[in-house]
Amino acid sequence: MLAASLKPRLIIVSGPSGAGKSTVVKRLLADCPLPIQVSVSATTRPPRPRESDGVDYHFLSHDEFRRRREAGEFLECFEVFGRGDWYGTLHESVTTGLSEGKWILLEIDVHGAMATLETYPEAVTVFIHPGSLEELERRLRHRGSETEDSLRRRLEVARAELEVAPRYRHTIVNHDPGQAAREICQLLMSAGDA
Repeated sequence: MLAASLKPRLIIVSGPSGAGKSTVVKRLLADCPLPIQVSVSATTRPPRPRESDGVDYHFLSHDEFRRRREAGEFLECFEVFGRGDWYGTLHESVTTGLSEGKWILLEIDVHGAMATLETYPEAVTVFIHPGSLEELERRLRHRGSETEDSLRRRLEVARAELEVAPRYRHTIVNHDPGQAAREICQLLMSAGDA
C-alpha cells in the first residue's frame, strides 16, 4: 500500500539508441509496485508490422500532426533523424494520466526531455548510460541491423546525447536491465515521498 500513497510524478527516461532503455522500462513496469504508465507518443511515420495505433504510437498524418502542433497540443515534438518524420508527446497523455494518480513515464530523446522540463521542472529524469561509447558501439553492432553509415550516424547522435547526461537528476549505467530497473524503482519510491 506504500506505493499507492506516494505522490504520482512524471518520469523521463532517455539514453542513446542501444543503451537498453526499452528493456529496462519493460522490467521496471513488470517489477516496480508503482502505478507506472508509459505515455504513448505520436508519430508521422507509418506503423511497422505488429504495431497498433494507440498502443505503440498514435499514428498521425503529417497534416494532423502539424495541425495539432500548431494548436499547441504537444508537450514536446521534434523531427527525428532528419527523415521527415515527427515524434512527440501530447499534453493530454501526461495530464490525464497524472490526474488519474498514475506515474507517467516518457521514454524520449534528450531534446524532448529538455523541452518537457520547461513545463515539468519537477519531473524525475533518468539517463540510461551504456557504460561507454565503445560498449554502445559493441551493442549496436551485435544487433546486426545497422549499416556502417547508420551506425556512424547513431554514434554521432550518442556522443551528443552523452554530453547532455549530466543535466539529468539520475544516471543509471545499464550493465544488467533487471538491476537497472530495480535502481530506478528505488529512486522513484524516494522521489514520490518528496
